[in-house]
Formats: sequence, C-alpha cells, structure tokens
Amino acid sequence: MVDAETPLSAEADDHFHDECGVFGIFGRQDAAAIVTLGLHALQHRGQEAAGIVSYDGSQFHVERHIGLIGDTFTKQSVIDRLNGNRAIGHTRYATTGGAGMRNVQPFFAELSDGGFAVAHNGNLTNAMTVQRALQKQGSIFSSTSDTETILHLVATSKERDLNSRFIDAVRQVEGAFSLVALSSKKMIGCRDPLGIRPLVLGDLDGAWILASETCALDIIGARFVRDLKPGEMVIVTSKGIESIFPFEQQKPRFCIFEYVYFARPDSSVEGRNVYDVRKRIGAELAIESPVEADIVVPVPDSGTPAAIGFSQQAGLPFELGIIRNHYVGRTFISPGDSIRHMGVKLKHNANRRMIEGKRVVLVDDSIVRGTTSQKIVQMVRDAGAKEVHMRIASPPTRASCFYGVDTPEKSKLLASRMTIEEMAEFIRVDSLGFLSMDGLYRAVGEPGRDNEQPQFCDACFSGQYPTRLADLEGSDNVRTLSLLANNGA
Repeated sequence: MVDAETPLSAEADDHFHDECGVFGIFGRQDAAAIVTLGLHALQHRGQEAAGIVSYDGSQFHVERHIGLIGDTFTKQSVIDRLNGNRAIGHTRYATTGGAGMRNVQPFFAELSDGGFAVAHNGNLTNAMTVQRALQKQGSIFSSTSDTETILHLVATSKERDLNSRFIDAVRQVEGAFSLVALSSKKMIGCRDPLGIRPLVLGDLDGAWILASETCALDIIGARFVRDLKPGEMVIVTSKGIESIFPFEQQKPRFCIFEYVYFARPDSSVEGRNVYDVRKRIGAELAIESPVEADIVVPVPDSGTPAAIGFSQQAGLPFELGIIRNHYVGRTFISPGDSIRHMGVKLKHNANRRMIEGKRVVLVDDSIVRGTTSQKIVQMVRDAGAKEVHMRIASPPTRASCFYGVDTPEKSKLLASRMTIEEMAEFIRVDSLGFLSMDGLYRAVGEPGRDNEQPQFCDACFSGQYPTRLADLEGSDNVRTLSLLANNGA
C-alpha cells in the first residue's frame, strides 16, 4: 500500500511492495506479547508501521508506531501498556515519508455500544464512492485509508447487534479484504467473498488466533486449524467460535501472486506449501524457457526457491552469484550523487568468483519498471559474466493491482509497453523468458488456466479484474484508486 499524499520515486517503485499483515488472539493473558511475535513473523508484509489494540475487561489500550516491530514493540514498557487477554495487530506498508500516524492500523473508535477496532489486509475498490456517501450523511474521516470506511459503516448501521452491523458493513464494500476486528466481547475475522487475500485460523492452548499466514502461528507454537473460507466470517467469544457465511457464494479467486512473491516461503497458503510451489514454478520455467548456460543464480531473496527449481530441472549448478545485504534500511542518507548512483549495490553485490567467465541464468520473481533488473544485469556483467540470461518466475506484469498491492500505474509497467524482445534489449540481457500463465497454474496444481472462469486472481498479468472497480470507472490510473484505498492493505 502507498500513502495518498506521497508520490513514489522510480527507485522505490521498481518492485512489488508487500501488502500488510493482520494478527489477533482471544483468550490469552499475554495477548499483546503474542501479537507482537505474530507480527514479527508477518514483517515481510509491511515494514513501515505497526499497531496493536488490546482489551483488559474494562478498557481498550492502543499502541501505534512508525517503524519495524522489533524497533517499536519489543520494549517492555510498550507491551506493559497493552493489558488484556485479547488483542489484534497490524503491520503496514507505505512509501518513504508516509502519511504519518493517522493511517497506522488497527483503527479504533468508541461506538454507541463500546469500543471497536479493525485491521485490514486488502483494498476496497469502492472506498471513495462509499466515503462520499457517508460524508454527505455527516461522517468525518480522519485518515486517507479505505479501512476507516468499514469503521464508519459499522458505526452508522441501523442493525441492532454488532454481528449484524458488521455484516451490514462488509456487504457494502467491494474488492479484497481480510479483516480482524475486536470489541469488548468478541474478536471477528472475515474474508471477502472471492477470498483474494489470505486469513488463517489457529489455536494456542485454547486461545483462538487469526493471522494472515501460517508462519505467524509457527513462531508462537500455535496449531494451524484451517484457512478461513472465502466469504466466511468467524466470531470468537468466551463461549467459543462461530462460523457464518454472510455473502452470496462465488467462485474463489485467491491472489496467485501470493505464491510467486508475497507469502513467506515457510507458510502454507490455501493448502499449498509456498516453498514447494515456488520450486515447481522454477521447474516449469526451465521446461518452457530452457537455455544453454553454466550456472543458475537467484536474484535474492524472492528468486531463490524458483532458481532452485530451475536448477534441478535444467541440471545446472545453483550458485549464490549475488549476495544480498539484509541490513540496508530506507533511512540511508546519500551524501552526494557519487554515492547515490551506486544504488542497487547497497542491497546486492555480485559474487565474482562464482560468475566470472560463466554463462549465467538470473532468476527473479517479476519485472516491474525494469530499472532494477537493468542494474543487476550490469552488475553481473561487470563481475565478468560471459553471458547473462534472465528468467522470470511469473508471466509479464501488464496491469496494476487494485487489491492491496502497491504497483505503478499501468503505463509505467515495462511489460505493458514493450514486447519481450524489447524488454530484453532494455535490461541488456542475452535472452529473456517469462513463465506462461498455464505454467504458473500448473505449478500451483491446476491443469492450466480456465480462461472463462480463472481459478485465481491474476489481474496483474491478465488485466481481468474479478470485481467491479467502482472508484476507477473511466480511469486507468492506479493513483486515482490509491487516494483512499491504498492505505488499507
């Protein structure tokens, strides 16, 4: 997600940015500490800010901070202020600078019958439309986030109880949403009818957990129970858990790019181990786009599992020909152009001994603008590579995502304005190959893509959006929708 008032730089905009992560627990005295650990495991889904809301039986406690979980929520004083046996949390992505605290989740408000907090992964594609209607009725919004829309819809609903008001609210929104909400008496989890974003249910010694991915359960030793089903709403109270389905049933359209990049490799998503899927993606890529070469090198870290699969299928050695610096933060200050132009070398460095004199296959998850790929290719050539061939573990990205993933507007996506041959020339490789759509579907266990009714949301590749884009009618600019929707991811 990206803040409405902060433009992206081309450098920051040259890869897909993680979305956001949600986590909640009900029925555990150290709830806030558990949520903190869960958010640690979900840090890959958002590194800009995080928040936790807890309830201690008499009042709610709210902590929201800019920065990484480990820099903000591991101080004992912060955890001590979050009393209670139930809590929800959120880790958020935004661009440099950000919009500050007003968009950090979970959002909390005192409603007519008590406090209510909500955290959201996804994007609402009719957020601006709904917000304008609410504003005409007198609602006042304090953020630029689509998530706040849900809070207002719950507050203004005419239904009698919280469950019914929450259902009334989510029935009025469109797009992608995996929600975790907290009141004084219950915790609620809900997925949109298409199940575009993930949400799982877990158990920790009798305490119920909701989380974006299974890796967040592993870190606390919790038991994975199941994925929430598309369109499912679960209500957790001291009496137990209840499941209902408030939406009309639809064919699921889970985001296929979760398998390519977003989910952590050690997570299982919709019954599939992400690491296994990524290795199969690499194997499919090697079958579809073989090349005579000496070594296979991943662009770390997201390209690594696919590179392993490619290497095994092609019978070529796998080598760490590029080393990633994991300690480069976005606070790095470039003192002048001579340092600033080093750019990609702050994060990646070629391992010359592995590369020099070799025909190299570089494997990466995707190409967005292409400028970073261009720099990495040049870095590998400068290290003495004889040939550089690039293989991409997904189809060409030709369209923007409106479901919780920050992408440039369509005109700035390299694949939307160039052929593969032109892209190869632009990034200066000897050859360039992408995984086909059918190859991607085969890697996740399908015989191929059903072009009439696709099994997944693949809009970033196909341009076929599974929901109406109400806020974008007549426009092809991702920033239009982002003005409100991007902060909810």
